[in-house]
Amino acid sequence: MSEKYGRVTVPTDVDMIEETKEIVKRWGADALRDCDGTSMPDELKSMPVKIYSTYYTTRKDNPWAEANPDEVQQMYLMTEFYTAMEAGELRIPVMKHLYDQQLKPNTIDDIKRWWEVVDRTTGEVVAPDAWSYDEAAREVIVAQPERYHDYTVSFLAFIIWDPVHMYNFITNSWENVEHQITFDVRQPKTQQHVIDRLKNWMVENPDTDVVRFTTFFHQFTLVFNEYAKEKFVDWFGYSASVSPYILEQFEKEAGYRFRPEYIIDQGYHNNTNRVPSKEFKDFQKFQQREVAKLMKVLVDICHENGREAMMFLGDHWIGTEPFGEYFKEVGLDAVVGSVGNGTTLRLISDIPGVKYTEGRFLPYFFPDVFHEGGDPIREAKVNWVTARRAILRKPIDRIGYGGYLKLALQFPDFIQYIEEICDEFRLLYENVGGQTPYNHFTVGVLNSWGKLRSWGTHMVAHAIDYKQTYSYAGVLEGLSGMPFDVKFISFDDVIENPSVLKECSVVINVGDAYTAPSGGSYWLNPAVSCAVKEFVAEGGGFIGVGEPSACQHEGRYFALASVLGVDKEVGFSLSTDKYNWETHSHFITEDNGEENQFGEGMKNIYALPDAKILRSIGQDVQMAVHEFGKGRSVYLSGIPYSFENSRMLYRAIFWAAGREQEMKKWYSDNFNVEVNYYPATGKYCVVNNTYEPQETVIYNGEGKAEAMSLKANDILWFEA
Repeated sequence: MSEKYGRVTVPTDVDMIEETKEIVKRWGADALRDCDGTSMPDELKSMPVKIYSTYYTTRKDNPWAEANPDEVQQMYLMTEFYTAMEAGELRIPVMKHLYDQQLKPNTIDDIKRWWEVVDRTTGEVVAPDAWSYDEAAREVIVAQPERYHDYTVSFLAFIIWDPVHMYNFITNSWENVEHQITFDVRQPKTQQHVIDRLKNWMVENPDTDVVRFTTFFHQFTLVFNEYAKEKFVDWFGYSASVSPYILEQFEKEAGYRFRPEYIIDQGYHNNTNRVPSKEFKDFQKFQQREVAKLMKVLVDICHENGREAMMFLGDHWIGTEPFGEYFKEVGLDAVVGSVGNGTTLRLISDIPGVKYTEGRFLPYFFPDVFHEGGDPIREAKVNWVTARRAILRKPIDRIGYGGYLKLALQFPDFIQYIEEICDEFRLLYENVGGQTPYNHFTVGVLNSWGKLRSWGTHMVAHAIDYKQTYSYAGVLEGLSGMPFDVKFISFDDVIENPSVLKECSVVINVGDAYTAPSGGSYWLNPAVSCAVKEFVAEGGGFIGVGEPSACQHEGRYFALASVLGVDKEVGFSLSTDKYNWETHSHFITEDNGEENQFGEGMKNIYALPDAKILRSIGQDVQMAVHEFGKGRSVYLSGIPYSFENSRMLYRAIFWAAGREQEMKKWYSDNFNVEVNYYPATGKYCVVNNTYEPQETVIYNGEGKAEAMSLKANDILWFEA
């Protein structure tokens, strides 16, 4: 049994009453929650714990959705590309490779107004009178297409099966469960219904302490194919936040006509990796403001009835972005989100304007992990070790688990391990909660999104990576547990006020060419490129990862080639000989072996004459350093997360800042071990991030060294 109590939430169900009571005792839980597909037993509502009730504003009310089909939630979709091969009409099936149990084309509203046929060869819109729609065949007919041109159709579709309910349905192999339809709370009739429904629910559920909204109004973009498998996902996607009603409201404010292309975005479905257009940013800001207004109405109802309002950071969360300018006006009590690693934990724990935050740790108690032969402890161990690094920098206030308790109970060793985690979390919080840890200096992360997407620029969801982003995810994952103040800066911030860079000692730009994280066309603006050059020339540090500042222009691929000391050969300068290929030893690589991890790496990066190459593969530079004016830069081709890579980044930051002599302060010479100091209490901790014993030498605030032995996963506390 746990010797301590509190800060833990556990899931339950009607057939888990006695089992839940036992888990509450063992884990020291002080809150119970239901889940999608479970119910809170009446017998447990009298326990001395908080009762969380999952509340859905957009679903679990099919009679309303069926009675109001015009107010079912919608999304913009795009067909596949179709080439006009023959003379004569081109027929484009709009639902090919889409799941017809999830989506239904919207033909209720004027398709000539809200749909768009685009010649993708030229980028021109096909005139509405040049195409028609065969509703029976679900095909758009382009009457006279240009032969061999490619065409797509952008169209509105109703979401007739909520994507999250569908995911849970499939993952858990539910049977005889009605598909839940998603309705649009932004439309006046449905909005009033939802408000009235919540007020009635308050009366009918007097035992609920915390209303856990899952979430509010607009689902992130999640589309399934004809095999009911995921086709397209963007956790930050606004594709499902549209309807003629919403778009007409936007047009009145913006003063211009909304095009589907603002969502479809040249066929890429305006995802978080696209450099956002002005129109998309306008729409995004509009949605965030309007969503915040309506959120506040529902939150106020909770408060008027003596309940706390908690938001799940996921599902129908679009428009609620916590780091946006309107979120703080809502008055939410808490935010809970899934924790997959340190980055996702900081995404939650750094949220301003709420009373407390809660992390839902992985693995979920779902049959994809909890099955015969499954190993939930393995996932839980990785999850905890990576999250703990971030907790020691900025803790969440609570932890919890989601899913079906009966599945977890089949794994007694897992139950025991989580008991240990709960006790350890409470001890961590007792020592670091409410404190600001020691930070050496400020590190800026420069991208298209800035503060709005704090910690989220290379994230799919739940710490899942794309192949092309895992090489970059190590930057934020490393920073999530490092002793630096991390500031997220957008290119628009720099254009508006270049001095924002001077708040940082080091600025990092990371990502593939032409993506939102690296910046693409932003680098053609001298207000951006020259501001960064000035920052470095005057003594600042710059770290570029992948294809930083990449935008082919006037003889350079990297706009900051003169700063970085490297550029990329794209074939235009093959006739120019290049002689700088020698590798050098360096401060940055002193802790690292010869086999550094660069992920996907980069081809055809070469060093300019004054740069020093630290690592290369053949004649492809993977790491280099360069001095520019009074400042320094570091280039890395990629940096997936590992303890060794994190140490390499750590040393790179200190070198770029010109403060390498200060590095051995609250420092461990073993990269598997980290040190955190808390000035307010004078305490510091030494933490072993591995499940193996470790030997290290640690350095205190004066640089005094002390040898230390740590057990597997150990964390030791000391008075400074």
